[in-house]
Amino acid sequence: VASSWYPALTEEMGKALGNEAHDLDVNVLLGPGLNIKRNPLCGRNFEYYSEDPIVAGRMAAGLIRGIQSNGVSACPKHFAVNSQELRRQASNSVVDERTMREIYLTAFEIAVREAAPMTIMTSYNEINGVYAHENKHLLQDILRNEWGFDGMVVSDWGGSNSAVAAVKAGGSLEMPSPGYTSVRELEGAVKAGTLSEADLNARAAEVAKIARLTKTEGVGRDDLLKDAVAAAHHEIARKVAENSSVLLKNASATLPLQSGTRVAVIGDMAKTPRFQGSGSSKVNATREENILDELKNAAAATGVTVAGYAQGYDRQGTKNQTLIDEAKTLAAADTTDAVIAVVGLDERSESEGLDRSTMAIPQVQNDLVDALTATGKPVIIVLVAGSPVELPWFDAVSAILYVGLSGQAGASATVRALTGQINPSGHLAETWPISYVDCPSAGWYPAIGRDAIYREGPLVGYRYY
Repeated sequence: VASSWYPALTEEMGKALGNEAHDLDVNVLLGPGLNIKRNPLCGRNFEYYSEDPIVAGRMAAGLIRGIQSNGVSACPKHFAVNSQELRRQASNSVVDERTMREIYLTAFEIAVREAAPMTIMTSYNEINGVYAHENKHLLQDILRNEWGFDGMVVSDWGGSNSAVAAVKAGGSLEMPSPGYTSVRELEGAVKAGTLSEADLNARAAEVAKIARLTKTEGVGRDDLLKDAVAAAHHEIARKVAENSSVLLKNASATLPLQSGTRVAVIGDMAKTPRFQGSGSSKVNATREENILDELKNAAAATGVTVAGYAQGYDRQGTKNQTLIDEAKTLAAADTTDAVIAVVGLDERSESEGLDRSTMAIPQVQNDLVDALTATGKPVIIVLVAGSPVELPWFDAVSAILYVGLSGQAGASATVRALTGQINPSGHLAETWPISYVDCPSAGWYPAIGRDAIYREGPLVGYRYY
């Protein structure tokens, strides 16, 4: 979405998301995620906007405004300096004050000042030795006193370690519900004089305020099932995808495909789409599309016909030469004018809880692309990935359309771009190194011990390159 560079678009998207949240009786929608993409291998990069805090902050502010226009609270996350999934609940981000403020806090500051989120979520990690949900410098000195945040601070799920320390530091709500253990700790601390009743009342008031402001009235799950609502939101999903696709290469004006072109469609993800990340980000879409069917559906209008389909590769990366041979035969056939190959990362590659081990896509897909380019036919890559990947065949293919993780209407949006019905005018919101070793933090990421030392300082992304 950040590839659109279009905050008004995220606001429109947020209005639809907030509308659905409201009708599902949801008070707080957990997003947007706006941590800085410090390193391409972070497992949650697909959830985050950019390596640049101004881009991330402005895009997040748009989404927050849209969500909250429905009387539903947005919840920007994960505050703050959260850059790796390895040891995420026991990692200490060691960062100097300048780098923290200039790079890792600025997006949150923009979101808070421009969009006034009702809620903000803390991260799991420590920052300079203090857990985020118990970090007075972050939650009181900066967030509330400097930026003027007056909402509720909620922990990530399981991210609160001491209820008493959290209340003292400015942490409002512990999730998931801890039962009575934390209540007894708080009550005991007040009685012992180690926690002021004023601090406890302040935190309780913050939670009560959000409950009052987000009292959802007129909710109705049935509204979401109405064809008109589902269709309207599907159109918004398509608009978002259309504005977010990026043309990485287009040699000899290969795209858009001209009327009369016969295309071989190749790749498991062309038929069984991957349009979202895994882990806690996964949702049940009201509709699903795939590129193969959408090309066929558009044939009458575009004049671009499907010469055939081949799976091309095993989705989980198992080597299967037969699949490559079938795809190559289809591509080389006299009835094929051009090849559309849908490749990228599978569902296991990008998920909450684990970082990627490599910037490469599965080797079986690279082998497939090599076989297709050897036929001499124009090869058009549709690239599916929520994060940068290495492109060893960049020079050999004719065109590359990067669609990211394009949402439930991503397939029809992709076909509209390929056939010239819309202009894929997005731009990357993060720098793609040609190979992983070019990345400034490659030598010390992810940190395997307790301390994740941000030794590259503010030289993140384009600031380094």
